[in-house]
Amino acid sequence: MRLRFVAGVLLSFFLCSFKLSGQQEGVITLVNPSFEDMPRHSKPPRGWTDCGTVGETPPDVQPSGTFSVTKPAVDGDTYLGMVVRDNDTWEMVSQRLSMPMKKGQCYAFSIHLCRSELYVSTSRISDETANYTTPAKLRIYGGFDHCDKQYLLGETNLIINTRWLEYQFKFEPIDNYSYISFEAFYKTPTLFPYNGNILLDNASAITPIPCEEEVAETLPAKQPETPKVNPPAPVKRTDSTAKTTPPQPPVRNDPPPARTNPVEKPAVVESADFSRITRSDIQKGQTLRMNNILFEADKSVITKESYTPLNELVKFLSSNPDVVIEVGGHTNGLCSDSFCDQLSTARAKVVCEYLAQRGISRARLQYKGYGRRIPIASNDHLEGRRKNQRVEIKILNMSNS
Repeated sequence: MRLRFVAGVLLSFFLCSFKLSGQQEGVITLVNPSFEDMPRHSKPPRGWTDCGTVGETPPDVQPSGTFSVTKPAVDGDTYLGMVVRDNDTWEMVSQRLSMPMKKGQCYAFSIHLCRSELYVSTSRISDETANYTTPAKLRIYGGFDHCDKQYLLGETNLIINTRWLEYQFKFEPIDNYSYISFEAFYKTPTLFPYNGNILLDNASAITPIPCEEEVAETLPAKQPETPKVNPPAPVKRTDSTAKTTPPQPPVRNDPPPARTNPVEKPAVVESADFSRITRSDIQKGQTLRMNNILFEADKSVITKESYTPLNELVKFLSSNPDVVIEVGGHTNGLCSDSFCDQLSTARAKVVCEYLAQRGISRARLQYKGYGRRIPIASNDHLEGRRKNQRVEIKILNMSNS
């Protein structure tokens, strides 16, 4: 009896010491990180909450044989299968962390990913049999509740590998996030949604690391992600759009009149409205921010309400044929550097294509994506993020400058 009591005390002391040691180390664990459960379709594994589109089926516990998915797991018996669909819906799962991430602390995380060669289901558009095998990517978010995509902690390139590979991430949370979400998503930017799949297995604990420590991400060869052009019609790109040095502007037959009493102009014009801006309002090197050019979320698709300010810019450039501009794209801080750079470049290019399709010479148009590197407000609140996600017009050259 006495020995049993002593053994119980020692065991309790050991477990308590182990728990306190884990808390001191700050290691964050996941429930069911290997996605183990009964193989079945349309129900996420235990410990994980479905965050997909309402009206669509949840993710699957594979390999169930359903949808022709039979690939063996890399760890345990099962894994998570998620898809993106041609009706612009995609799948996501979420769970509460064992303890919140800490703002300012960096973490290492890894997970095994691959793509199934077969994922046979029905197209949501045509209602015909389709193989969901176009490569998709994984996005990982931190948040304050289930399915809350508050901050993009990391994302992969397109998962083109059909064998399991371990992908490693370095998380740098900007707040104390208590939930994590895994989301399957399309190649970005993309104009047309498509059918694709991604398989997840063997997620690691989220381990604190020094922020200066580098984490080498295991990736297959990168695939080029060429931005697509927004309607009305795609226009073939010419070499002139890729030049970094603006060409000589055309010579005017009627030189502009000499200005008297020149007034120093601001280097940056906020909320530029080209329906009111005249030639005398601008100068070489000046930047004009167009806050009313908007895009669909995470895409380079211009919204309809943006056509009016863009058409005013077309009129201005048509009336001033010697003005050469750069269209600069900027994002907020809620994405990785690679995605922000790709998205901002794609959006800037789409604006240039819009102008070119309406008669503005491509020799007068350049574009550049600045990603999230030049914020003008804090990304910690919604209003600041809206300001940071912007299009800027920079005057590169004028014949009287």
